[in-house]
Amino acid sequence: MKTFKRIMIGSMAVMVLSVFTLNLAAQPKPWVVPDNFKTMKNPVARGDASNKAGMALYTKNCASCHGKTGLGDGVKARALKESTGDFSKPAFQDQADGELFYKTKSGRGEMPKYEGKLADDDIWNIVNYMRTFKK
Repeated sequence: MKTFKRIMIGSMAVMVLSVFTLNLAAQPKPWVVPDNFKTMKNPVARGDASNKAGMALYTKNCASCHGKTGLGDGVKARALKESTGDFSKPAFQDQADGELFYKTKSGRGEMPKYEGKLADDDIWNIVNYMRTFKK
């Protein structure tokens, strides 16, 4: 009976440790943005023209992963190892425009970089459009 209890306690400890380790692995790594981008001002004025341009660019380049309304529910999202995030949440919307510009331009992991693929003003239009996802 003592041996059975030891086996059960050992098995439970392994299960708890496994769940704890999996939860740690699922946490997204912080995305470090250089300070000069955090304070960068958006040179493209927000408004209908920018939102229209940003929507077209976002639909073409971003929606397949991030979803039409930025909820992270695009058709390709399920196949990704990393979360695409939810652009409507404060964790996203509280970032400075320059931070969003840097992340879009530079990419990381499964997120492609758009440097050399899109002009800077196009990326700024996407940033302005992503601001419309705020709840």
